[in-house]
Amino acid sequence: AVFSTLSSGGGNITQKMAMPSWLLLIGGAGIVTSVLVFGYRVMRTISTQITGLTPSSAFAAELAAAITVVLASAMALPVSTTYTLVGGVLGVGLASGLSAINLRVVATILVFWIVTLPAGAILCIIFFYGFKSVFG
Repeated sequence: AVFSTLSSGGGNITQKMAMPSWLLLIGGAGIVTSVLVFGYRVMRTISTQITGLTPSSAFAAELAAAITVVLASAMALPVSTTYTLVGGVLGVGLASGLSAINLRVVATILVFWIVTLPAGAILCIIFFYGFKSVFG
């Protein structure tokens, strides 16, 4: 969206635009880098720190997350696969009782979910004006 706006010349937002390959490569490199740097922490937290998982309960959580993503995609709703998996793991934990869930870890996850929206908005504003000053 930022590239489209900046490349239009007048700051106009276009409905459709061809995405340059170099921009897709930069985005892909960013995703790969973040998974390499932080992925193990996310996987460890979800798989061991929220609640104890058995192979069957892990399968149930993963299946619930996959179905949620497929249904949301069919309705054109953007969802996070990580968030849906955390929901599935919480569901498995709740099936065993509230005492089976590490509420401190869940509270930390909730705080970071809440912080994610304004942090993303602030970073977007910073990047937008930064790109605008460079390319505009």
